[in-house]
Amino acid sequence: MTATLAGAVRVTVTEREARQAKDVLGTLGRPDGSLSVDLDGQRVGPLPRDVGIVLQSVLQAMADGRTVTIGTIPEIVTTSTAASMLGISRPTLMKMIKDGEIQAHKVGSHHRLRAEDVLAARRARRARERAAFDQLRELDDSTD
Repeated sequence: MTATLAGAVRVTVTEREARQAKDVLGTLGRPDGSLSVDLDGQRVGPLPRDVGIVLQSVLQAMADGRTVTIGTIPEIVTTSTAASMLGISRPTLMKMIKDGEIQAHKVGSHHRLRAEDVLAARRARRARERAAFDQLRELDDSTD
C-alpha cells in the first residue's frame, strides 16, 4: 500500500492476495449482501450497505489483479471535476446546467456543484443506459 495524491491510497496486490480476494468473493456472493467484521472476537456489523458494496468492489478489483485507488470527493466540486466524474465534456455539463438537468450554484462567476448531485446524475445516466441496452437486447431476442 502506498499513499498518493490528495489523501488517496493506492493498493497493489500480490497474486496470493488476489487469490484470497477471489476466495472471499466466492463466499460473499452478490455485492448487495451484508458484511460484518470480527474485532477481538466480537462481531461488528452488519456494516452499512454502501460500505459493504465498496469493500466488495475493492475485493473484486483485487481478485482481478488490478490496482485499487481509494480517495474522497469534496462536497462541492468544480465543473471540470463534475464533468470528469460524469465522463462528459465540460461544455456538455454546462449545457446540462443551463437546461436544468443538474443543479449548480455560482460562486462569483464560476459554477459549483454538489458531489451528491453529480453522483445522482451519474447513477441516473447509467440506469438509462442499462434500460436502453436491455431494450436493444429484447429487440434482438425478438428478431431471432
